[in-house]
Amino acid sequence: MSQQSHYRICPLCEACCGLEIRSEGGRVVSIRGAENDGFSKGFICPKGVSLKDLHEDPDRLRQPLIKRDGRFVPASWDEAFEEIERRLLPILREQGPDAVATCIGNPAAHKISLLAYFPKLARALGTRNIFSASTLDQMPKQLSAGLMYGHWLSIAVPDLPRTDLLIILGANPQVSNGSLWTVPDYKGKARAMRERGGRIIVIDPRKTETAHAADEHLPIRPSGDIFLLLGMVHTLFDEGLVQLKHLAAHVKGLDTLREAVQAYSPERMAAGCGIPAETQRRLARELAATERASLYARIGSCTQRFGTLNSWLVDVINTLTGHLDAIGGAMFPKAAAFAANTQGRPGVGKGISTGRRSSRISQAPEVFGELPISCLAEEIETPGPGQVRALIAIASNPVLSAPNGPRIARALDSLDFMLSLDIYLNETSRHADVILPGLSPLEDLHYDVAFPQLSWRNHARYSGPVFSKPAGQPKEWQTLLRLTALLEGKDWRGDVRIMDDESIASDVQRSMGEHADAVLAALAPLRGPERLIDLALRTGPYGDQFGRKPEGLNLAKVKAAAAGIDLGELQPRIPELLRTPSGQIELAPQQLLDDLLAVDAALAQPAPTMSLIGRRDMRSGNSWMHNLPVLAKGPMRCTLLVHPEDAARLGLHDGGRACVANAQGELKVEVSLSQDMMPGVVSLPHGWGHDLPGVELALAKQRPGVNLNALLDDKARDPLSGNSVLSGVAVSVRAL
Repeated sequence: MSQQSHYRICPLCEACCGLEIRSEGGRVVSIRGAENDGFSKGFICPKGVSLKDLHEDPDRLRQPLIKRDGRFVPASWDEAFEEIERRLLPILREQGPDAVATCIGNPAAHKISLLAYFPKLARALGTRNIFSASTLDQMPKQLSAGLMYGHWLSIAVPDLPRTDLLIILGANPQVSNGSLWTVPDYKGKARAMRERGGRIIVIDPRKTETAHAADEHLPIRPSGDIFLLLGMVHTLFDEGLVQLKHLAAHVKGLDTLREAVQAYSPERMAAGCGIPAETQRRLARELAATERASLYARIGSCTQRFGTLNSWLVDVINTLTGHLDAIGGAMFPKAAAFAANTQGRPGVGKGISTGRRSSRISQAPEVFGELPISCLAEEIETPGPGQVRALIAIASNPVLSAPNGPRIARALDSLDFMLSLDIYLNETSRHADVILPGLSPLEDLHYDVAFPQLSWRNHARYSGPVFSKPAGQPKEWQTLLRLTALLEGKDWRGDVRIMDDESIASDVQRSMGEHADAVLAALAPLRGPERLIDLALRTGPYGDQFGRKPEGLNLAKVKAAAAGIDLGELQPRIPELLRTPSGQIELAPQQLLDDLLAVDAALAQPAPTMSLIGRRDMRSGNSWMHNLPVLAKGPMRCTLLVHPEDAARLGLHDGGRACVANAQGELKVEVSLSQDMMPGVVSLPHGWGHDLPGVELALAKQRPGVNLNALLDDKARDPLSGNSVLSGVAVSVRAL
């Protein structure tokens, strides 16, 4: 039997690399980077290679499971839906929609079947209790972008191929290949930048892999980002370095901003961030003096008490130095499809709103349609009207990924019903009453919805399934449509094609008005996500507009391109991108200025004797890639990194064990000594702790690691975005 070659977009991280997969007889023979992919240009990391292991993993679920007498038993799809109908619908009827919560995890961002069809399910459910991994990650950046530019995904990314100075704060793109910045092979692009004379400065409590390959590393006190950024903004005003350039006619609130930061001089901020005042001033001066430069900050700066302020100030600095929306600076991608900032009237819009509802117990405001995931346990535990009694979890593992996982696990056990859509029996899905599995990524089509809106270069790429799906197993979008029908009181046993037709017809009627029938007729040959992709491409900024621009894009053209279509380098987009009511960049949103009042109190707090931070690893992806042999091999990665000076003081040694503790609990973990750590700071990776009973992850359980999030306070969050505080947590460390 001859081998076949398949083009595939990797769905396992934000880099979205193009892959060449060779198969024979229904099995994967090899996985390589696709050299003809104009976006990733042949780059591949170990996660891409692991798709073979994921597809073949014997622990991956391939049929529904129902819990009977405390044990999971295999079931048919009809049996599973009958159990959901029997158990879930009475809760909805008797206690109302708020009695059912939903929780959607990170993998959904990489699967259009989940990302495009979950909102339909959420609307049918009508609950206020919607939670996701966004409030463990990027919500501060989305909120600040929404307030400044008018949309949640108008996020500027470094124009790395054309920049001369890149300052990176709290991010490790050499390992992540970008985060809210889709940049495969960051390492190669950064090396090319430095070879042509560019400079990279990394600011982080740990000398990360990115910092080792940079020109300069500056250690910063954990959670000190707010003080550094305020010191830099103050310097720009104080030293007359503000130069708006092309943005001068498009900003609002400059004088208000100047007044708001007057009290935050670098000299005053130095104690809070641990970076001398003169260094803060130097960073500001270098950004202002370099023609093409960008400041980029990511997850380390988001997962702090001042995550939204940090995210805002990064864009403020890029704006004040004239580097926002400028070649070689921080630029806005222009996605071919699904980007709201390319739709409607350019340059003005409704902007965003928050706080349309609040969580029942903590009164945490809704942001981007959801509540903080750290509120989930209390909403389940606390009696009263609106108490959560059922949960629908979609590709979500909050027991390991959210703060105070042990509390979440206890809360899940107290539910009247839980449904999980997941490919594994993991730390969260073990609590479910019904588990519905999804397909292997190699059995499904792929089109990225979110990441082209964050990409280093504009593009449109599609990949089809490598293998046929198992007979009788629905696609995930079909499962969600049936669940939606069930929640709406309709017959979930009906023809899913009719459900799909009705779903898209209502969407098109809203958006197309009198042209709806013609548009639906043009889309008619397609089904499911492909129909949504074609609609989004054809009505997008490069689209054929259903024949009005024959040279434009549609799904057929993107499919016909062997490895996607390159749409060129990033280009300036202001004012066209803006969707604020004022039609300007809002430099001084009032709710951000109000939160500055808390900075003075934070500055007065003494630094902890020992702080705990997280870290990324190229061979790990949150909590769900530790069961794949190609990623699990090699040295143990869930270890506590400790500076040798701290180790000597505490009696720790390399390979020994330590107890890390605080008021939330304690962890016993292997020690690794590292000169890369800032003294007074220790580091553990996120997403481990696979030793809980009932977990069916045979390989991961051999080296389970410990759950960092068990030490995190679920009440500690950024009050603006609801994002959990995951970094800079005070701990004690002692030798075992």
